[in-house]
Amino acid sequence: MSMDRDDEASRLLEEEGPGPTRLESALANDTLGDVAKQAPLVVGAKTSLAEAIRRMQEEHRGCALVVEADKLAGIFTERDVLMRVAGHALDPERTAVSACMTPDPVTLPADSSVAFALHIMVLEGFRHIPVIDEVGKPTAVVSMRDLIEYLSDFFTRDVLNLLPEPHVRYRSRDGA
Repeated sequence: MSMDRDDEASRLLEEEGPGPTRLESALANDTLGDVAKQAPLVVGAKTSLAEAIRRMQEEHRGCALVVEADKLAGIFTERDVLMRVAGHALDPERTAVSACMTPDPVTLPADSSVAFALHIMVLEGFRHIPVIDEVGKPTAVVSMRDLIEYLSDFFTRDVLNLLPEPHVRYRSRDGA
């Protein structure tokens, strides 16, 4: 009878949370290929700022990967719009996205571990990191949001059972 209680207690503990073994194993063994679910938004280096921003808006993306000759040349992010475009005397229709992108961004291969990507992104303050193949062609982009959603899957019971906060007003993503 004591054995049955121990087994039941172990089963309940496993249901309560992922436990360090499962989460640590996934962080070390799961790759960016497992996390990246969406093809990247890719634009050519000569694409106008206006076109790149329009496509980012239409596709609800936080960044566009900029390519030259099918190889990653840079990344153009929301932060680039704020710091390099807004308030500057640029003609978005005539200025190439390559003039305002972040050139030669840090990249990772698809077989990089989730833990390594998370480490790099937190350490460097990146919201997005391009994933490239062996010849430098972009295959995906992993965002901090992707990683948070991935990690939240390990705590679904905890997240789904949170009590509602009566004093919190939920807003739309616009302006967030």
